[in-house]
Amino acid sequence: MNKQNKPNPDNRTDNVEKLQDMVQNTIMNIEKSHETMQCSTEEEREAIMAKNARREDSLAAMRSEIKDEAHARETGYREDEQR
Repeated sequence: MNKQNKPNPDNRTDNVEKLQDMVQNTIMNIEKSHETMQCSTEEEREAIMAKNARREDSLAAMRSEIKDEAHARETGYREDEQR
């Protein structure tokens, strides 16, 4: 295999922090969208509300993943737990 095509090793050591940043960014996007809705048409408001619903679903999934990653970190990232 060519050295340039070698896949990167699975490094999960900072996944919790990355996911926490993603949660914060998503929350900020929801907050900004509420400001935007004040100056939007009814159609735009409906689209923003639908997008925020998807964001809320993503937040729940990310928070669950944070718990999983934190547990994996505590148990030492055993080889059988890697994806």
